Amino acid sequence: MSTKNAALAVVIFLVATVASAHHSDAAFDHNRVVAFDGKVVRFQWRNPHVYIVIKDSIDVEWLVETGATPIMRRSGWNRDSFAIGDIVSVRLNPDRNQGKKHGLLLSIMGPDGVAMSSRQENFESDLPTTGASTTSLAGIWAGELAPRKAFLTSLRDHPLTPKGELAAAQYDNSMHSTVDCIAPPTPWIVAIADIHLGEIEFREDIIYIRSEFNDAERTVYTDGRGHPDNGERTDQGHSIGFWDGSTLVVDTKHFADNRSPFPFLGIPSGAQKHVVERYTLAEDGTRLLIDIFLEDPEYLAKPITTKLAWNYAPHLELLEFDCDPEVARRFLE
Repeated sequence: MSTKNAALAVVIFLVATVASAHHSDAAFDHNRVVAFDGKVVRFQWRNPHVYIVIKDSIDVEWLVETGATPIMRRSGWNRDSFAIGDIVSVRLNPDRNQGKKHGLLLSIMGPDGVAMSSRQENFESDLPTTGASTTSLAGIWAGELAPRKAFLTSLRDHPLTPKGELAAAQYDNSMHSTVDCIAPPTPWIVAIADIHLGEIEFREDIIYIRSEFNDAERTVYTDGRGHPDNGERTDQGHSIGFWDGSTLVVDTKHFADNRSPFPFLGIPSGAQKHVVERYTLAEDGTRLLIDIFLEDPEYLAKPITTKLAWNYAPHLELLEFDCDPEVARRFLE
């Protein structure tokens, strides 16, 4: 198998098992379930992952990984869900490294007898919507799962340049920008809105496009300016916007060498990376249709095109992420 195909095969495997926008859950054995009773030693309500340390009946401490706090809050959790000393029953997928007492939470039953899980366990459905409609692109939006999965699947056969193949082969998780609490750039930050909500806000001559993940905020200038010559390269790039009829067009260049434009593949954003996003409100006002064009001749042998969709979600709230660098790097241990 070529370097390119081997790297992209990893991505496709993760399509079916993705549990987070932060890092792969491939470290966990999804074919095994470990169940035990124990006592809560520590409950860490932090991002990008909430962790519970549980001591089992033979005094072995397990590090149990769950989702980010916004995901957990939407799953019915809060920072007071568990207290030190609580007796709990746990089901988890254990780490593939059997020397580690570490697992991905499937469910946990507390002293009140109520079983709790996380939407992180299985992102196989969209967030519930109310059917509300709007006449504007402004507001809170929840992405649709199917287009994101189709986007990832399309990468399987996408050709890389020799430099792109080398970058994929040399990549390891310590290079991922999110271990330093840096959000990935577009288009991935747009694609993960089914996990972490998106928001669009209009100001005079500026549009803000936000993601709940790592509190990312993109500034889109709509005052008619172009991209600066030799502009500063930043993680989210330099964005300008204009209207093509009722469609908002966002054009972005000047990306920094962020090692997470695509999840778990590790190909950087090149100096010539260029992304065009087209945002069109559906006729019924309930959905936002997003067409994306990406070219990066340094790493991609040909451009990528994909379609995403967001559902209008005024009933939901964009929650603060406040990433903790120590927690973000824990999965590297």
